[in-house]
Amino acid sequence: MSVLKVTDVSFSFGNRTILENASFVLQKGEHVGLIGLNGEGKSTFIKMITGELSPDQGKIEWCKRITTGYLDQYTSLTKGKTIREVLREAFQHMYDLEKEMNQMYEKMCDCTEEEMNSLLEETGEIQSELEASGFYSLEAKIEEVANGLGLGDLGLDHDVSNLSGGQRSKVLLTKLLLAQPMILILDEPTNFLDEDQVTWLRNYLANYENAFILVSHDVPFLNSVVNVIYHMEDGTLTRYTGNYDGFMQMYELKKRQQNIAYEKQQKEIKDLKEFIAKNKARVATTDLAKSRQRRLDKMEIIDKAKEQVKPNFKFKECGASGKFVITANNLVIGYNEPLSAKLNFTIERGKKVVIKGANGIGKTTLLKTLLGLIPPLSGECKLDYNIHYGYFAQEESNSKNTAHEEIWQEYPSMTNAEVRGALAACGLNKDKIESLMMVLSGGEAAKVRLCKIMLKECNTLILDEPTNHLDVLAKEALKEALLAFKGTIVLVCHEKEFYEGLVTDIIDAEKWTTKLI
Repeated sequence: MSVLKVTDVSFSFGNRTILENASFVLQKGEHVGLIGLNGEGKSTFIKMITGELSPDQGKIEWCKRITTGYLDQYTSLTKGKTIREVLREAFQHMYDLEKEMNQMYEKMCDCTEEEMNSLLEETGEIQSELEASGFYSLEAKIEEVANGLGLGDLGLDHDVSNLSGGQRSKVLLTKLLLAQPMILILDEPTNFLDEDQVTWLRNYLANYENAFILVSHDVPFLNSVVNVIYHMEDGTLTRYTGNYDGFMQMYELKKRQQNIAYEKQQKEIKDLKEFIAKNKARVATTDLAKSRQRRLDKMEIIDKAKEQVKPNFKFKECGASGKFVITANNLVIGYNEPLSAKLNFTIERGKKVVIKGANGIGKTTLLKTLLGLIPPLSGECKLDYNIHYGYFAQEESNSKNTAHEEIWQEYPSMTNAEVRGALAACGLNKDKIESLMMVLSGGEAAKVRLCKIMLKECNTLILDEPTNHLDVLAKEALKEALLAFKGTIVLVCHEKEFYEGLVTDIIDAEKWTTKLI
C-alpha cells in the first residue's frame, strides 16, 4: 500500500531545472533514504511533498487520514517558552482535552441533575481517551526522549530563545519524535547530534514501525536505518532497494553498463557515417546510404554516464608558527556560568587535534575563547605570536551576498576569473556562483565558507563541525585536504568516520565540562 505517490513532477527555480518528470513512491513501512550531491534539490523535494512549495506540473498524492511530521530546522520557537513547554506541544490535543474536562468539572458545581449526568458521561469519555493515549505518563515519556537526545543536560526549564542552532534542532527533533506521526520526514537530523545521540536516534529509527523519508550524507547512519534509497541526480529520482552500500554497487554497475552501451553505439555511429560518406554519391549504393541515414536519424542517442565532480579542496600554507601554537593556563570558559573546570593544555605545532564530546557542553565556546572571540571567565589563553589561522564557524551568518560577492568582498584584489575558479574548484557551478548565499543549500554554503579559508595563507586551521551538510564526495575531499595540510589543525567533529585516520590527538570535552552528561 502506497502512502505517498509523486507522479511526473517538474519544478524549476529561475532558469534552473530542479526536477523533471520525477516520480517517487513511499510504501507503508518503508524506511527511505533520499540522497544526492549538495544542490541537487533534496530539500526542495521535501518542501514540495510537505506542501511548502507547489510543483510546476505533476501530482503529489498522500493517502487519506495520514499524519506527517517534518523536521524543519528553520521553524521558529517562541521566546519565553521553556523546552518542556515546547515539547508538550507535541501532545497539545491531549492537554486541550484535559482543559475541556476540567472546565466540565467546574460546571458540575452549579448545574441541574440532568446536566450533571450529561457532564459525567462526557468527562468519563474524555478520561478514558486520555488514559488510553497514555496522557498521565506523558511527562515521563517527554523526559525519556529528551534525555535520549541530550536535552536533559540543558535542563527542560531552559528558555528556548537562548539555545544555539544545534540545541534548537534537537528540541525540534525531540518534539517530532514525541508526536509519533505516521510518516516521519527528516532533513539531516544527525548534523547537531553527538555520537551517543546519533546511536540513540539510529536505534529509534531502525525499530520505527511506520514509514520515514530521511535526507542524510551520513553513510554509516543510512546503512543502519534505511531499506530503500532514492537517488536524486540531474532532476531525476531513481529508486534502489537496499541500504546505501547496496545502492552504490547498483549505481556503479549501472554506470558501467551505460558506458559500455555508449561506446558500442559510438562505434556504430562512426561506421554508419563512414558508410554514408562513401556511398551517398554513388548511384548503385545511394539507396543503401539513405537507408543508413534514416537508421542514424532514428537512433536514440545514449549519453556517457555522468561522473560526479569531486571538489578539489586545498589549503594555502604560510610560514610555521612557534612550537606552542595554543596554550591554556587555568582557563575557565563559559558565559554567565562556568562550562569547564580549570583547563591547562598546549597544542603543539603540526598536531591535528579533534575535540569531541556531547553537544552543549562547551566545545564551540572553547574554540571561541581560544580565538579571543569571547572572554574567558578566568585564566588565560595564549596564541603564538606567529599564528595565522583560518576559522570555520559552526553557525552561518545571514549573508545577503551572492557566493561570488562573498569571496570578492573578502579578497577584492582577485580577478573575476580567479574568484570563479576558486568557487568552481570547491564544487560550485556557474548558477550557484551567481546565487545568493541564502538560497544555496547548507552544503553549498559550507563550500563557499571553506573557499574563503582556502584562499587565506594559514599555518593553523580551527574548524567547528565542518562536515555538517557536506555530501559524501565533499567530505572525502575535505579529509584529503586536511591530511595534506602541514600546519596545525584543531577540529570539533562528531563524525568518528571523518576524524579517524586524520587526527593525532583527541581532547574529550566530557572530562573537563562542568555540565551533567
